[in-house]
Amino acid sequence: MLDPLPPPPPWLVNWVKHYSEALYLPSLPYHIHEVLGAFVLYQTTQSIISPLLSNLLFPHIYPKLNRRTRINWDVHVVSLLQSLLINTAALWVMFNDKERKDMNSSAVERIYGYTGASGLIQAMATGYFLWDLIVSARYLKIFGPGILAHAVTALAVFSLGFRPFCNYYGPVFILYELSTPFLNIHWFCDKLNMTGGKLQWYNGMLLLSVFFGCRLVWGTYQSLRVYQDVWHTMHLNTQPGPVLREIRESPHSSIYIPRDGQLCLGDASCISAQSEVMKFTGSQTLAVPFWLALVYLTCNLVLNTLNWYWFGKMIETVRKRFEGKPHDERPRERQRKQSMVELAASELDYDTLSGPKTPYNEKEDEFAKAPAPSNDNEFAKGTEFATSTAVPDGNHEVKKR
Repeated sequence: MLDPLPPPPPWLVNWVKHYSEALYLPSLPYHIHEVLGAFVLYQTTQSIISPLLSNLLFPHIYPKLNRRTRINWDVHVVSLLQSLLINTAALWVMFNDKERKDMNSSAVERIYGYTGASGLIQAMATGYFLWDLIVSARYLKIFGPGILAHAVTALAVFSLGFRPFCNYYGPVFILYELSTPFLNIHWFCDKLNMTGGKLQWYNGMLLLSVFFGCRLVWGTYQSLRVYQDVWHTMHLNTQPGPVLREIRESPHSSIYIPRDGQLCLGDASCISAQSEVMKFTGSQTLAVPFWLALVYLTCNLVLNTLNWYWFGKMIETVRKRFEGKPHDERPRERQRKQSMVELAASELDYDTLSGPKTPYNEKEDEFAKAPAPSNDNEFAKGTEFATSTAVPDGNHEVKKR
């Protein structure tokens, strides 16, 4: 499938071509406008769109956030936007790109093949991870080294796609982002004082399920496929020379069937789409160099390791949202979290039993009703409602924690 977006202006292609040749990224000039467009979109969203909309939609919450939380808020807005856009585009390409589907029969095409539609996904992802790298490095104290490592490795993996290299797997690994919308919703529930509610509970279950399915199961399986394809192409030729020599000599190669356009029936766009599959390969194409395989597979391994680590942290975070704190008298017993109605009734009973308020009691009540400070680490250690008001039991005897 051809790139559905218009091509970049000639002056931009000529300006980038010199640098892309030096870096051996020959398909980059044809998608540079999409890389820059994605970067500008996400930076504009963080700096302008998110603050304006957040102030408009949440006037009693967003303006009162401290600087650290406000930065985190804007970054989560960008992350939510990006995940919705890139997931939709990747699924559309995977279902509609016929040339990409035909690559299933050839490891060489999956490694060296190219389609304009898959190049679009590479470009959108590269633009986002370029923005992500800058933000993660600038606010390292907020997001931590794990997020920075994720940005570096993801940017390296998708940038190498412009060789083109593993262009076929671009939409595949983008589906890691299917879990990201649920992650952002979980974070916003904390900031909107919805911690422990039904929305966060159902969303948390979806988050864990989708994260496990798309990142751990799907991602690990596709990583093994990449390892197999790279190994195959690295050892395709035992003698020095072009990697495609043996493939081109085979009359049954999928490069020529149906890549010769015989099945297009005169459709110009079909012929163009088929002709660009091996557009960036030729007699000079060599086997995958060792350094390229090492960099790509190492980055892939780092991303998968981070996914397994984060899955454990996410389980721990979701559990904390719905578990009470231990009793002082019985450390092993978990206390059920009270609803707001129960808390209000408890305070009313306490006021009735304790008689008129003194200045000391008023200060104590103000302190008891104050919310606990929020923690803005990754996966949103949000505000947890804490109270020290007395809770009467069924016999109306007062107990204080």
